[in-house]
This record gives sequence, structure tokens and C-alpha cells, in this order.
Amino acid sequence: MKYNALKGMQDIFSPDIYIWQKVEEVAKDVFSAYGFQELRAPIIESTDIFVRSIGETTDIVEKEMYTFSDKAGRHITLRPEGTAPIVRCYVENHLYNLPSPQKFFYSGPMFRYERPQAGRFRQFFQIGAEAFGVGDPKIDAEILSMLRLFFERLGLKGLNFEVNSIGCEKCRPDYKNALLDFFSVRIDGLCPDCKRRFDYNPLRILDCKVDTCIKLREGAPSVTDFLCSECKKHFNTLLSLLNLLNVPYVVNSDMVRGLDYYTRTTFEVTTKDLGAQNAVAAGGRYDRLVEDFGGPPTPAIGFAIGMERITTLLKSSSNQKIPIPKVFIAAIGAPAEKEGLVIADRLRDKGIWVEVGYTGNSLKSQLRRADRLSSAYVLIIGDDEISSGKLKWKRLSDGSQGEIAFTEVYDFFK
Repeated sequence: MKYNALKGMQDIFSPDIYIWQKVEEVAKDVFSAYGFQELRAPIIESTDIFVRSIGETTDIVEKEMYTFSDKAGRHITLRPEGTAPIVRCYVENHLYNLPSPQKFFYSGPMFRYERPQAGRFRQFFQIGAEAFGVGDPKIDAEILSMLRLFFERLGLKGLNFEVNSIGCEKCRPDYKNALLDFFSVRIDGLCPDCKRRFDYNPLRILDCKVDTCIKLREGAPSVTDFLCSECKKHFNTLLSLLNLLNVPYVVNSDMVRGLDYYTRTTFEVTTKDLGAQNAVAAGGRYDRLVEDFGGPPTPAIGFAIGMERITTLLKSSSNQKIPIPKVFIAAIGAPAEKEGLVIADRLRDKGIWVEVGYTGNSLKSQLRRADRLSSAYVLIIGDDEISSGKLKWKRLSDGSQGEIAFTEVYDFFK
């Protein structure tokens, strides 16, 4: 019987895994420089956590969550996004009692039952960051600057930073009413999902990807025209700080977030190189979510980066180096094999990647394997080398070769 991965799932292995590891390493280095500490939350949570935070009438909750009942009858969900579990952890462990801001980053798999397509899987991976306890737009600017540095360190260019403000609970009702007036005469042409959104949350119509809805929302009221004085001040200060930090951006007044918990600042990092799935990172403020989870009033902001989309961009660039073995030891005969194994063990102890030939393989087949692995060097050991106390070395990149004493091997590869 032949087994296949489930639809929408993927295996990640060499050479792609090296790109994934590079992205994770760069994220850890950059985020740590901004004071973010790693937090690892479970991949399964109570379903109520996501219903409360994401919104009961969102597509994610209604259609896309992997939800089931466990043996105790509890409703369990494979996390569809990373913010809600971090907020749950923050509140449950009373981390709000620690000095603000509390800043965390995370990485790992998320799960949504969406139609698989380019750059979108049912198990997908994200790297995210969340900061709690500061309402100052300065931290909004810091996070966007951190994202810029992250992408620069990866060598990614041509990315667009789009920012907007969707207001707060004070000014959003007026904007919602304006949207209801605008779409009330267009409701018959909306897709079935947007007809429901019209009743529950008309802002989500602005986030719909259906072509007819995109056309019908042309000329819709802009949220920035309805911001209260506090939200307007917050947004203008953010823009001035982004200018100060030389973070390139455009204001996209049509951009909203598809999740209920966002307030004020929203942002996306997009590219023209991924087709329809053009967002590689997205986030914003959620100043009421901690309180909704039973914690004290706590401003917060965060984002998530799509790993699959980042790695797709990196794979298409020309500067990605795949690790190769530093040394391949080809040994012929039992004494040579033992000597080669000892040398390999000591070099590996120094952090050098070493591959060895195995019993029964001819010298020719071992050299062929070294070439297929693109090893930097080959060491050749046989009876003659054992007798002379010197082994042969060859550098495969240019064909240069020579001899070195067994005692000099470790210094040779320092």
C-alpha cells in the first residue's frame, strides 16, 4: 500500500530545510536584538479561545478550523493563528504583573482547512511576535523597523510596507454606519459571504478577495476619514516615526484585517512576486484582546510572517548557499577504515561536517559519492598511507591535491 501526505500538507527536507533554518535563525537574532523572547505555546487550544478572539462569524471560525471533541468531551482546535494562544498564556500566567512591555516571539505550525493553492497549505508555518503593555505608537514603529531589518538580513528586496488605521471602539461605529449605507444599495451583487458580513461586520467586505466584491467596493468610504482625534494623533505620530527610522511605507486606506480583535494600527508587507497570495507578513494592534481574555486593560501589537511564502521568495533568489560536507574520508581496508573513523570523529567534535565511506565500497564508488555530495575536500586513506603516516587530500573545487601527516589533519581543517 502506498501512503501519501494528506492534501494540503507538505514534507520539508533538504535542500529546502536549510532555507527554513536560515529564516528561523535570522528571526531569532533580529527579534532578540529588540528584546523579544521566545515563547512556545501548545498547538492545540480550547475552541472558545479562537471563537472569542477571531470572531464567531469569521470564515476561519465558521469554515476553516480543525475542531474536534476529545475523549473528555472538550472542544479542541488546532490553532489557526498564533496571537490568541500567546494572549491566553499572557493572561493565564499573570505576565501582566511583570514590567511592561512584555515582548515575545514564536514559530511553528498553524492549521486551516482552506483550499490548497500556491503558497497556502492546510498545515502552514508562521513566525510571529507580540508586544504587551505599551500603547505608544513608538512601539508600532519599532516593530515595523524590526520587520524591515529582518527582511534586509534575509536579502529580500522589492517588498512593500502598507500601513493603515482602522480606528477604535469610539470612532469605528460611525465608519461602520457609513459602510452600511454604501453597501446597502450594492448588497444584491455581493458574494454570499459578504451578504452575511453586511449584517455582522461590514468591514470584512473590504477584505474579500472575490472579484465582484472588489469591484463593488470601489469608492467605499475611507476609514481614515472617520478616525477620532486620538486615533488620528496615534496614526500621524506613527507615520512621522516611520519617516524618522527610514522605514519605507505607503498608506493603504483600504486595508483592513480579517480578524475581529484588531484596533488602530494595521499593516502588511507584500510583494509582487507571489501572485494573488502577495502578503508575506501582516499584523496590527489589538488593544482590547487581553481584557476580553479576562486580563487587565492592556494595549498590544503583533504580527505573523508566512514561512512558506518567505522561503518561496528566497528559493527564487540567486544568493542562497546550501551547506555541503567539508570533508569526505575515503578509506580502503580495515585498518584505514578504523583510522578514518577516528579522524572523522575528532573533526566532527570541532563542528566540521564529515562524511565517510563504508565497508565494501570501492575507492571509485566512494569518490563518486563525495562528488555527488559536493564535498569540499576528500581524504584518501589506504594501506600505503597507513605505512607512510601520511594521507592524501584533494580539493574538489579546483582539483588541487597533496599529502599531510595524520597528526596535521586537525590543523589543516581549522
